[in-house]
Amino acid sequence: MTFIVSVLLCFLTLYVFWTTRMRMYSRYPPGPWGIPLLGNVFQLPTLRKPWHTLAKWKTAYGPIVYLNMAGQPMIILNTKKVVEDLLDRRTTKYSDRPSFVVGRIMTGNMNFALISTGERWRKMRRASDNALGLKNTVNYHGVQRNEAVFSTHSILSDPDNWRSHVDRRGGLALSLVYDLPLIQSVEDPSIQWMNHHNGKIVASMMPGAHLVEVLPFLQHLPRSISKWRRAAEESFEEFSAYFERKFQNIKKQVATGQEQRPSFCVSLAENQEISKLSDQECSWLAGVLYSAAQETTATTMMWFMFSMILFPRAQTRAQEELDKVVGRSRLPSFADLKHLPYIHAIVKEILRWRTPLPLGVPHVTNEDDYYDGYYIPKGTICIPNAWSLNHDPDIYGPDAEEFRPERHLDENGQLKDGLLGSSEGHYTYGFGQRICSGRHFANNSLFILVATILWTMRLEGVKDSDGNVVVPVINAEEEHGILSRPPLFAITATPRFRDADTFIREARDEVVEENLARLNTSSN
Repeated sequence: MTFIVSVLLCFLTLYVFWTTRMRMYSRYPPGPWGIPLLGNVFQLPTLRKPWHTLAKWKTAYGPIVYLNMAGQPMIILNTKKVVEDLLDRRTTKYSDRPSFVVGRIMTGNMNFALISTGERWRKMRRASDNALGLKNTVNYHGVQRNEAVFSTHSILSDPDNWRSHVDRRGGLALSLVYDLPLIQSVEDPSIQWMNHHNGKIVASMMPGAHLVEVLPFLQHLPRSISKWRRAAEESFEEFSAYFERKFQNIKKQVATGQEQRPSFCVSLAENQEISKLSDQECSWLAGVLYSAAQETTATTMMWFMFSMILFPRAQTRAQEELDKVVGRSRLPSFADLKHLPYIHAIVKEILRWRTPLPLGVPHVTNEDDYYDGYYIPKGTICIPNAWSLNHDPDIYGPDAEEFRPERHLDENGQLKDGLLGSSEGHYTYGFGQRICSGRHFANNSLFILVATILWTMRLEGVKDSDGNVVVPVINAEEEHGILSRPPLFAITATPRFRDADTFIREARDEVVEENLARLNTSSN
């Protein structure tokens, strides 16, 4: 009898809990139904390419879609107005990050992109803005130009392996952060190690990867029975040792007065007393920048190659602009930057049309809020669906699904100041206080590489046995962790005019000689 009473009381408790929650839900934004208690916890992780499904839910439930992840409230933000009202205009309330229990242990709560907006985050943000702000981007033009030359030569001379040459662009991040010579192979240990690091971090953030993310009370279990914690702590020790070793090498050179070329670590070391960042914090800030730059720029360049194969008219127009402004007797340079609006428009359109990070990075509310009659409690995970925003016909017109760089130009063929409130012309770099601090550097890197590739060569799909050009399917995409990448496809790359291959080979030889000179200097 006692057992039956206990069972009935248990069910009664669950019923009261559930009905109470349902009354609370009436204040929440609408969303898909879930199962009792656990809500949508098994629904979201099963979605492939979830940005598409979440965008469709906008039609069914409205601009804010509510999900219950086993008691953890989550909202999906699908429209420009909602994102700007919450993440931009109420940025102080919406700039925190999810707990990422495993990820934070794995990074020792040192990952600038994942930590909460406390004092450490503010110090790291100031240091990043100081080194990567718009006025300082000129410091990196040299390494960006060299990387563009090297990548362009590699693609032209070995188009069968173009994707490996694009992946090797992690070498640009190394040069930016640590002022190291350009890496010449994707097999370089530095790139392999960072791929290993990024893989672990991304895996820790994937929904359902660790039970402790769904059931946070598990983090309070003893370490001896928490294998996930021990593995995460071991990863932190490994990552810290690597990042600190690289930063200390730069700091010692700065301290001894050795002449240094501009790099992120040099800026950190020179301004460490002002920033009040510890050596470990500086090391991790540099390492996180290296990690982010390697993944996102490589993915964006893959979509560039994809776009040029599919849309030859855009490629032709860009090359006509290059011929008019640059000519055919020299390579493009940053001096041409203001005179190549269509090249800029291509970069903007790639970042809009096929954003590498379609769901952005989640924000979290740090206090209760009300919006449009809905209750958004403290601790709500807010996911800005960048893919939905970047394809919104209310922002970009009825052709929002099309690749059309012209949308970023005015009637005189010049760049628009901003597209309906978005200063970048897209929503790929984030929002509010969490907007990407390296966006100016990224824009410049993409500009000079796109300009150099298109000046040098014509990109086309390969031909099949019947002589027909084979191009990838326009809507093809693959999940790569939290990134969206095009599937592998083959290309042909031919010099666009006589001596184009000679120009790029000679420029590449100069870069190689400069690298050798630097290596010899450092070894002495």
